[in-house]
Amino acid sequence: MSKRAEGGRGRALRGRAGRMQGGRGSGRASQGAVRLWGRHAVEAALKNPERQHRKLWATREGVASLDGELPADFPVEYAQAADLARLVARDAPHQGLVLECEPLPELWLDDVLDGNPARPVLVLDQVTDPHNVGAILRSAAAFDACALVTQDRYTPPASGVLAKSASGALEVVPWVRVVNLARALEEIAEAGYWRIGLEGAAETTLAKALPAGPVALVLGAEGEGMRQNIEQHCDALARLPIGENMESLNVSNAAAIALYAAAIR
Repeated sequence: MSKRAEGGRGRALRGRAGRMQGGRGSGRASQGAVRLWGRHAVEAALKNPERQHRKLWATREGVASLDGELPADFPVEYAQAADLARLVARDAPHQGLVLECEPLPELWLDDVLDGNPARPVLVLDQVTDPHNVGAILRSAAAFDACALVTQDRYTPPASGVLAKSASGALEVVPWVRVVNLARALEEIAEAGYWRIGLEGAAETTLAKALPAGPVALVLGAEGEGMRQNIEQHCDALARLPIGENMESLNVSNAAAIALYAAAIR
């Protein structure tokens, strides 16, 4: 990677404050594009054949940290770290890499349901914090979930903040956004999945509720939990065996534990 960086010496080092797009701490991409930052998020996006890339802003150290060589004709603009800070969310750790690219292609539910009992589907009901969704994607990648399913209206965009929290998992885990989550749960059941909703007041623990076959794990937003209509579209409700000293877990932590339980059943 360092050879690629050296090869860029002949290129004008633009990247001055007056030429950078977006105000300080804006993190806003060009029309119709997505802006990603941080080594893991950018590196995963560069390796993803489904991504179409527009431009990479980077420090020479940032490019050298990437795993693998960039194509010789890849559009790179070298800049100082302070200049890159203008391209990302305020105080975001860009690690010398900011990539502008196209959004990932839209996926349909039928495209991702493989029926493999070892690969759960993860369904989120109105989880809107991009840090939580990013962390959940990271756990979904770690435990080989076959997909994340969310309702488009109540889901954060696949932004740089979310991608940084996902640490590369945004490019790995199929993410299906649906208009009607209840209808999506019906389709998941029709595909042979047993739908378990995580509910703190449920009598049965998750370990006892998990089936031998394909499973869909459904989690609601912190505080409010799942909506009643979504609960009614679950085949069973189950809880994590949390001690009395703590009422609940962060939804991303709960998702990680549930995915682990599904993986070792």
